[in-house]
Amino acid sequence: MQSDATGLKNFRQELDRIGATHVHIGIFDPDGLLRIKRVERAKAEKLAAEGYQFCDVLHNWDSAEQTYSGGAYVDVPAQIFPQTLRAWPFERAEAVCIADYALPFGERSARNQLIAQIAKARKMGFSVHSAFEFEFNILAEDAASLRAGGFADPRHYAPGNRTYSLETLAEQQPLLGGLEAMLDQLGIKMDALHTELGPGCLEVPLGHAEGIKAADDAALFKNFTRTYFRRHGLTACFMSKLRETLSGQSGHLHLSLRNIADDSPAFADAAGPDGLSVTARHFIGGLITLMPEMLALCSQTVNAYKRMVPGMWAPTHASWGVQNRSVAARVMNDSPNSTRVEFRVPSADTNPHAALAMCLGAGLWGIENRIDPGPAAIGDVHAENAPPGTGFPADLGDAAARLSQSRAAREIFGDTFIDSFVRARRAEYAAYARHVSAWERERYLEIV
Repeated sequence: MQSDATGLKNFRQELDRIGATHVHIGIFDPDGLLRIKRVERAKAEKLAAEGYQFCDVLHNWDSAEQTYSGGAYVDVPAQIFPQTLRAWPFERAEAVCIADYALPFGERSARNQLIAQIAKARKMGFSVHSAFEFEFNILAEDAASLRAGGFADPRHYAPGNRTYSLETLAEQQPLLGGLEAMLDQLGIKMDALHTELGPGCLEVPLGHAEGIKAADDAALFKNFTRTYFRRHGLTACFMSKLRETLSGQSGHLHLSLRNIADDSPAFADAAGPDGLSVTARHFIGGLITLMPEMLALCSQTVNAYKRMVPGMWAPTHASWGVQNRSVAARVMNDSPNSTRVEFRVPSADTNPHAALAMCLGAGLWGIENRIDPGPAAIGDVHAENAPPGTGFPADLGDAAARLSQSRAAREIFGDTFIDSFVRARRAEYAAYARHVSAWERERYLEIV
């Protein structure tokens, strides 16, 4: 790990390389939204060296910026991570850098929790390698038109789109090529880009990275992709379910461990069943054991639970299998070096830092406790009834309650984080429970 002095020196050198006169300093809130301030370079250097203060309200309001607890909403210590500096892709001579609340208040941060789990893996002898892939819809709407229509029936961009469509990619090449160029400026690599099921639907698997960078890339990808399309008068929608007639949008996570001692793949063993090591089996065992009780960490919105129902190409209970797309944890073992687990539960609306922290934390817990995952599932798991104890919570309220009661989650992440996260999810669910929908009026107004 770099010393503070080395990190600051590299920070200044990178600012020189970019030619940055201003820096956008951003903190990810609990829903993964990047909250930024733009400052001059001299101030950014000072804040990187000395730290700064940021309002604690990010952990005291919901996704609609409605506060759910009383308080003074004071500034608390925060810190910049100099190694996260990247070029700002929209104007020249500007940069963007990730910051977060400092400990102890920062225990509430999913990103800080992920840093702790990566450090734990390193102490256990492993480096962490991962990548996210996102499905999302492009809408032919801007902020004004969405509000004018009451968000009721948004228009789709590329309405004639089909899965793996040659026509859509060819027709939209300038727009999509611009997206790739923008991400490249941020140092985010797209492993691929293709159209998916439904109008205006795209899928982008991101390039894998080691450590925290994979989650940073994923979170920045979502924030900057939304901004890119808004600059073109469009809206990128990462909702899990935009409407009941469309398929759900996933945010799958691929993860593997490597042995630090010799940089060998920790999940591969040619002599093991399906080429899997004991480490891999225990990791999977921990993940599927804790998945139901820790589901809220990777599925933090009310909408996420509209996708995890039968017929939506999404898992509905904890399960694992080899090269099986109907399970929650899919083993991909094409080669020893690329052997990994694809965590198929998260939706496109997931907070990448929380999802990776959950997956890694549960897997390391499984390795520590030598949890056997049982036999791999064969066939279409979607069509099966969930074995006892493996079913997912039905909604965010249930998921928050189960997370609050999880001894393992508190052991892994600590009471401060779990209590803060649960409080936020309960506030989100309470806002939903109070809402009266158009569906309810249409169904009940004339008959009850």
